[in-house]
Amino acid sequence: MSAKACREYHGKKLLAKYLSELSNGTINVEDRAALVTPETDFGDLIREEPWLNDGTCPSFVVKPDQLIKRRGKAGLVGLNLTFDQVKSWIELRMNKEITIEEKVSGSLEYFIIEPFVPHKQDEEYYICIQSDRTGEEILFCTEGGVDVGDVDTKANRHHVEIGVDFNITPEISAQLFKGISEAEKLIAFVETLLKLYRKLNFTYMEINPLVISSGGRITPLDLAAKIDETASFLCSTLWGHVDFPSPFGRKEYPEESYIRELDSKTGASLKLTILNHKGRIWTMVAGGGASVTYADTISDLGFGKELANYGEYSGAPSPEFTFEYAKTIIQLMTKDKDPAGKILIIGGGIANFTDVAATFTGLVKAIVSYQDVLKSHKIKIWVRRAGPNYQEGLKMMRDTSISTGLNIHIYGPETHVTAVVPLALGIAKLEDFPEFDDDFHTQNVKPLRRVESAIDVDNMPHSVEPVELENDEADHKIENFTATTRCVVYGLQQRAVQGMLDFDFMCKRTKPSVAGMIFPFSSNHYIKFYWGTNEILIPVYQSMKECLSKHSEVSVLVNFASFRSVYSSVTEALEYSEQIKTVAIIAEGVPESQTRALNKAAHEKGVGIIGPATVGGIKPGCFRIGNTGGMLDNIVMSKLYRPGSVAYVSKSGGMSNELNNIICRNSDGVYEGIAIGGDRYPGSRFVDHLLRYNDNPSVHMLVLLGEVGGVDEYEICDYLKSGRITKPIIAWCIGTCASIFPFEVQFGHAGALARGDAETAIAKNKALKDSGAHVPNNFFEFGDTIKEVFDNLVSEGKLVPAPEPEIPRVPMDYTWAKRLGLVRKPANFISSISDDRGDELKYAGTTISEVFDNDIGVGGVLSLLWFRRSLPPYATKFIDMILMVTADHGPAVSGAHNTIVAARAGKDLVSSLASGLLTIGPRFGGALDDAAIMFTEASKNGIDAEKFVKDMRKNNKLIMGIGHRIKSLSNPDKRVEIIKNYALKNFSDNTVLNFALAVEQVTTKKKANLILNVDGCIAVCFVDMMRSCGAFKDEEADELVQNGCLNGMFVLGRSIGFIGHYLDQKRLKQGLYRHPWDDISYLDGEM
Repeated sequence: MSAKACREYHGKKLLAKYLSELSNGTINVEDRAALVTPETDFGDLIREEPWLNDGTCPSFVVKPDQLIKRRGKAGLVGLNLTFDQVKSWIELRMNKEITIEEKVSGSLEYFIIEPFVPHKQDEEYYICIQSDRTGEEILFCTEGGVDVGDVDTKANRHHVEIGVDFNITPEISAQLFKGISEAEKLIAFVETLLKLYRKLNFTYMEINPLVISSGGRITPLDLAAKIDETASFLCSTLWGHVDFPSPFGRKEYPEESYIRELDSKTGASLKLTILNHKGRIWTMVAGGGASVTYADTISDLGFGKELANYGEYSGAPSPEFTFEYAKTIIQLMTKDKDPAGKILIIGGGIANFTDVAATFTGLVKAIVSYQDVLKSHKIKIWVRRAGPNYQEGLKMMRDTSISTGLNIHIYGPETHVTAVVPLALGIAKLEDFPEFDDDFHTQNVKPLRRVESAIDVDNMPHSVEPVELENDEADHKIENFTATTRCVVYGLQQRAVQGMLDFDFMCKRTKPSVAGMIFPFSSNHYIKFYWGTNEILIPVYQSMKECLSKHSEVSVLVNFASFRSVYSSVTEALEYSEQIKTVAIIAEGVPESQTRALNKAAHEKGVGIIGPATVGGIKPGCFRIGNTGGMLDNIVMSKLYRPGSVAYVSKSGGMSNELNNIICRNSDGVYEGIAIGGDRYPGSRFVDHLLRYNDNPSVHMLVLLGEVGGVDEYEICDYLKSGRITKPIIAWCIGTCASIFPFEVQFGHAGALARGDAETAIAKNKALKDSGAHVPNNFFEFGDTIKEVFDNLVSEGKLVPAPEPEIPRVPMDYTWAKRLGLVRKPANFISSISDDRGDELKYAGTTISEVFDNDIGVGGVLSLLWFRRSLPPYATKFIDMILMVTADHGPAVSGAHNTIVAARAGKDLVSSLASGLLTIGPRFGGALDDAAIMFTEASKNGIDAEKFVKDMRKNNKLIMGIGHRIKSLSNPDKRVEIIKNYALKNFSDNTVLNFALAVEQVTTKKKANLILNVDGCIAVCFVDMMRSCGAFKDEEADELVQNGCLNGMFVLGRSIGFIGHYLDQKRLKQGLYRHPWDDISYLDGEM
């Protein structure tokens, strides 16, 4: 959602602060206001807002601050009250449920307290600023207050274009403030108010009444405002804390809050609104547009009051997130039993890139986990889904139905997207809609249609229409895509580019449609792509200027920049308007102020814009924008590799795939399809494309899929009535379900919200029908209407379908083929310790969040990555101790010395560290493994310590881990004492340590410094820890030692010290080291 209503309290605080700031202190409005919530303590409130009780404000106004309209008429305003009366007024109403206008009920929980402003009725005015496509409209009434009446009829109006500074001339003043003696006072106020409105990205602001007292002070008494939330990256510091409450009567359920929290943690989209928690019909629909069509169909078929929820899961959520979403839906619908049972509809359009099987993995897990409760509540499940890997997903669902015994009906793209709704409601017959794995669908029969055609299209004479630039389209701003159209892609979207190239190859283009890519964050380079089975290189440029200069044939920019970068990147592209004629903006969340500014600039330069918030568009046989049309199997299924006769335009990108499918199954297919984007102000409008299609002789039918919100559909009505659009148009606006909701619901798109009766889907469908468009009774009949019109055109001889070409073949990517189980290949690498493929990094199966939740520390992480298992806390602490005691041993040892010399020679950190590490070996730090092997083998064989020492001397072998340069039994090494005492206290078995200590007693009799040193102590204690902790078999422990894990401990620990020495030398600014000559013995002559 883009525009969100804020609390009056926060809106007035913004007005008070920025009216003063933007007017250099000349305009000051009341800034005293206090917000009271159920948690408010009035004593604390007085300390925070002393004006409430210090006598400076004799009386107050109090009212609920919960987006309630017409509070005065509802008796919800307390006027001219003392502070004690204000407290009593609030306490009497706090947490009490009320009903507004006999239809919306809710609890009062937020109140605003303000100073009371005495004034006369004739001092009340009305002012409103509202954004539209081309600027801001200011409405002003000389009468304000509770009885302001029909503002649209009474208000004086003035429109300010985007980017134009607003200065109220005498003419404008006379137009807006006609007959007002205080006009001079209003001029500066309104000018500054509009500056504030634009600076803070408001989309709507109504002040009623606005009081101008006899002293000339201006006070906004009541304020209703909406802010463009997508502009938070521009304005969050200006806004400060602003609440965007739910509409009154829409108290958030805990489950809604949980899904909102999940949504914030994933790049996918998870939405949930509970409409009737006792409803019988629950939905779990993939896709914003699809979710609306399902709710519409349920409502249009008369079951709106039984609809329990509205929501969506889309954007390829992980199996884990899908499980949590499905689990939440199931828990909600099984809270209350219904004697008739309940219905769960799992629906969705044809996905562009979401792996259906992957999301169904989480869905199936939830169904299996709750199978018993689903059975006890007599819940029937209806599934319709399509898109990448949908066959495997639907098969998983069938297997689940069989294994659990649940009543699940399953359909694929052969069935209309919302056909499961009348089936689930018992309106349609099951035998008319075979399921995805019935013989009807598996024997390659012609797909069933509800209305069978009597026309034998296959045996009619055919003519092939050329796919070339039509002269009739030359005057339109949007590029008429042809088989020679070339583009550049902004952003490193390799998957989308490969999809475009595969489409090009399938359509037998001679050149790839993508000439190059632009990525400002790296230098020029090439990326390898496939052209059929051959590999080609696509250049990547850091500079847009260089890219376009080297590819002068490019006329389209496909912009995958993030919402933060869209404005700057498109603004730059418009500098090349003589070359770039169409820009497709894919990103969602672009602020409306930036979108409108771009639209204006593009219009002035003659550049067409598709988007923002769009999947793009497709012209079969010619050109594809990004991921439009989905995977190649859907391209083939919808016959998008060759042109048909039907051109469509849609708001929804997700539903454009469904339109491709519906049109293909009910006509000769798509000629061109554009998704203009779901924002309120898309760069190009429905009519821009419909007029272009109408003027193209290759297009015989037009299809429009509009939606609730906005008024663009009425412009189409005007063109139909005037005869400017002459071709048959099949139209439907989704969002008809909005009328059944007791509160305002924001659907999936930012622009899908009606701001008046004229913007409702029902009103627009009626207007389109009255204007001559073919409008079905509901979306379920949309395909039938297309088929009826198409068959009429064919029977009348106005349309002659072309012959079907051979279905092209395009090699499948290995990665996707492997996911589908079609190929197998031995891996070049095998890894069993970590996995970065899911939503969370995993160490030996443990997610990174569990690593921190369980506070396993570095020792625990090391045990997962080195040993592939979790060790008990005392063992992981012991590993931490090893790393600490081996971290450093001063600058004189060889490794530290080498590191220091390299650092002083100007080498980088990694090179200096490597220099030090390369000294580690049998003579320095590398004795741990050998010590562990020696002592373990001897103790395991039961050799006496004295005999062990004699045998080693006899074989001329050093005993690894024994001996120190200066330490002795009387002057022990503290490191050894710490390690030894910890092991003796915490390990259940110290066999190898005890043997080593016995050896120490023998060796120190010969020489005092032949003690068990730190290397030997760590080695034997580590072996005892592995053998006694229960995590390893003896053979596994021995193998780990043989593989060098103990020397690895020393390397890891000592790296800490080496890095410390490197940083120390850099900090001390030490110069190049040269060893002093007097510390070197120079030997002359022969030795």
